[in-house]
Amino acid sequence: MEENAGSVGFNKRRAEGKDKSDKPKILQLKVRKLNPVNTICYVQILGTGLDTQDTSPSVLLFFDKQRFIFNAGEGLQRFCTEHKIKLSKIDHIFLSRVCSETAGGLPGLLLTLASMGDEGMSVNICGPSDLKYLVDAMRSFIPNAAMVHTRSFGPASNADGASLYDQGKFTEPIVLIDDEVVKISAILLRPSCSEGSQLMNNPSSVSSQEKRDRFAEPLASHSQNPNRKDGVVLKPGDISVIYVCELPEIKGKFDPGKAKALGLKPGPNYRELQLGNSVMSDSKNIMVHPSDVLGPSVPGPIVLLVDCPTLSHLQELLSIQSLSSYYADSVDGVKSVNCVIHLSPSSVTTTVEYQTWMERFGRAQHVMAGHEIKNMEVPILKSSARIAARLNYLCPYFFPAPGFWVHQHLNNIGPESMDLSEGSFPKPSESSAAENLLKFHLRPYAQLGLDRSAIPSLLAPAEVIKELLSEIPEIVDAAEQVSHLWNSSGDTREVIGPSQENIIMIEEPWMNGNASVPDIILGKQGLDAAREELNSESAVPSCLENITREDMEIVLLGTGSSQPSKYRNVSSIFINLFSKGSLLLDCGEGTLGQLKRRFGVMGADDAVRGLRCIWISHIHADHHTGLARILALRCKLLRGVPHEPLLVIGPKQLKRFLDAYQRLEDLDMQFLDCRQTTEASLEVFEGTLESSESRSSPGSPDCEDVNKRDGVGEITQNIEMSLFAKGSRMESYWKRPGSPVDTSVGFQILKNLKRVLGEAGLEALISVPVVHCPQAFGVVLKAAERVNSVGKTIPGWKLVYSGDTRPCSQLIDASRGATVLIHEATFEDSLVEEAIARNHSTTKEAVEVGDSAGAYRIILTHFSQRYPKIPVFDETHMHKTCIGFDMMSVNMADLPVLPKVLPYLKLLFKNEMIVDESDDVLGSLI
Repeated sequence: MEENAGSVGFNKRRAEGKDKSDKPKILQLKVRKLNPVNTICYVQILGTGLDTQDTSPSVLLFFDKQRFIFNAGEGLQRFCTEHKIKLSKIDHIFLSRVCSETAGGLPGLLLTLASMGDEGMSVNICGPSDLKYLVDAMRSFIPNAAMVHTRSFGPASNADGASLYDQGKFTEPIVLIDDEVVKISAILLRPSCSEGSQLMNNPSSVSSQEKRDRFAEPLASHSQNPNRKDGVVLKPGDISVIYVCELPEIKGKFDPGKAKALGLKPGPNYRELQLGNSVMSDSKNIMVHPSDVLGPSVPGPIVLLVDCPTLSHLQELLSIQSLSSYYADSVDGVKSVNCVIHLSPSSVTTTVEYQTWMERFGRAQHVMAGHEIKNMEVPILKSSARIAARLNYLCPYFFPAPGFWVHQHLNNIGPESMDLSEGSFPKPSESSAAENLLKFHLRPYAQLGLDRSAIPSLLAPAEVIKELLSEIPEIVDAAEQVSHLWNSSGDTREVIGPSQENIIMIEEPWMNGNASVPDIILGKQGLDAAREELNSESAVPSCLENITREDMEIVLLGTGSSQPSKYRNVSSIFINLFSKGSLLLDCGEGTLGQLKRRFGVMGADDAVRGLRCIWISHIHADHHTGLARILALRCKLLRGVPHEPLLVIGPKQLKRFLDAYQRLEDLDMQFLDCRQTTEASLEVFEGTLESSESRSSPGSPDCEDVNKRDGVGEITQNIEMSLFAKGSRMESYWKRPGSPVDTSVGFQILKNLKRVLGEAGLEALISVPVVHCPQAFGVVLKAAERVNSVGKTIPGWKLVYSGDTRPCSQLIDASRGATVLIHEATFEDSLVEEAIARNHSTTKEAVEVGDSAGAYRIILTHFSQRYPKIPVFDETHMHKTCIGFDMMSVNMADLPVLPKVLPYLKLLFKNEMIVDESDDVLGSLI
């Protein structure tokens, strides 16, 4: 760490990516001593995604000494933290498909395991051959590739990424694990799109467009893939997997009487016989075999996990010969299946064909773990839902989401999500809907069957509020007083504060690590003015004049740092522009689930459809690992609808991840480097755009060629002319984080961005270099001017988001006159040294940044998980500030009352102890 006495010191090596935390570890796989005589074994539903339907559920296969996870969608880590499931015990993770729905939680999980203890931990990841694309993508932001031990199986891929599926191969189960504890095999399931196949129940009644929407896209043709030859070409992500888990047979009961008659004495020989080994009699000259003293053996339990994602896959499922030995009605049926867990969606499982196929397993217990309406009644994250319900009671204006699904949400669910019990086809008699933490016991054999004892109990919002009123009786009056803040509009007007005209900037302040925030930003007169402002309230900005509730809303989807916790998800901010669309600022894991908790299942789909742009601050996993899931869902929702690729703006390292991931799953996006949206680069772009427009009128045949030519020539010329601008250091100007870059590569995308912003009512989106890690940025959003009903021009609002950063002059300068500053406040004021070491800000520093810039309102976010519910803060600094919470929704029209709510929020958490939940999280995982 760089030695620094000033409050804005920073860890220079960390900012440059050279700190020792980035040194790779060699993480060894865990070696566990197996216990062949397991006393406990069960499969359990880890309900990730079941209430919000954003991911595929996970399944835990539990043994005394081993743990196996099937699928790791977003939110798995948060779910396991909530229910104290120890992920560090996991030995293998199996993926039924390789896509964001089943593997979105892997990056965060791997990073958490790698950070445990001094050595870190690692697991095996198994999946179809497409797994390599996922691993390649993750390597762009997971610095240690050694922590990812993978085994892929199935057809190989060609240079274009297409899988070459030889129908003569992979017809038999692929054995992945076969030891004294369990045998796990994989049966590949591919979509069947061959000519003449009966893909639908009644194809004559369905249009060809509907067929395209309901089924996977057709496989590539011969002409598109000349190297196909006799094989069928599959795209990455097309292959699904059926996993078969077979336990060893259960030996018959030992008969001591028979052993005694054969001359055996109690002791080690009894144990050997029970293990299946023959022994010499103690008193007779004979060999005693296990069959002499053991009763008849019982076949080992068998569990199938079936993921049949589309009706096209169903045709293949019905014809797989390798499953014949598991069917009760087959002449080859020699293996009795005890439990079948169906990960398939209800659109598949409710068909006549699928129901008939299920009946072939006889009396097997079927657990329907696909997306069904019943599972939405109980929130998966009960701790978070409880907090949301309390906040909603106190201040429904800022916390409109009640934390629990209400009837109108459930009534709006489409047929894709309907419970099988309400479907057109009867379920097999031994079929149950999956519920969170539902178990099926495999051993001891006497307990074989379903176990509902761990299923969370129903918790109605009324119970939460009753508990709140009993715990904090004064909350009733507090809720009334909060309501009065909205009813008394006169209280929202404030006096005008002092001018900021005397602010003085020094040159290249990021090179100076020894100055404090006020010293860097203000001269003597400016510093006096800033201090005076701390004791007064600034005027309501003119941009809020006559503003409507349909202008803009800030929805904080995640306000925690590093990794998800019970109460706070990782970073994500939804900018709701209502009829003009929306934007996402950062997109941590679980962003889609949070959108669904805020807007409902259907409302979140609408929000994703309406996205105009996604902006990512830096490459750390807690800020972008939810991105692929959002992009993949948008692509699915808009399939068959005319639309444009979504703009994604982020650090250059992010493009490597997205490029690698797109070989796996279609993301339908355009990428723009944050450096191309800095103020300097945008000025160059605007100059180039004006020059090109003056040379060629829009619509002319050679307009595009002229733009391309100008995109190179003019930009280069402008950069060269500005390199040695007056007052700048020639040796460092080019290296400055905000220096212009060659925007010629993204010239057309920049033009598209300009158009998209205009359609969204925005004047500008500007990325601001900040001090955190290499290529870390904050962002400024400026709304366009508007004209009120009497013809008066009203300036647009200005929103600034810091991303992760130490206090820095670039962000303060960019925040001048901001209507809202959303600033990270990872640590409490007493932890300045830790904040400097990690290049984060304290609460006081974040507020000082907003004060120095003259921001009207400040919202603090990105709190360390050591503050599980509410962070430590000094109210004397919070005159224009509010603490952010997950699901907090701040409408621009409500900004005047924002800081006035803070004391009531503190009352809500008055009995809460500050606990380092990061330790609690790791403790529950280890």
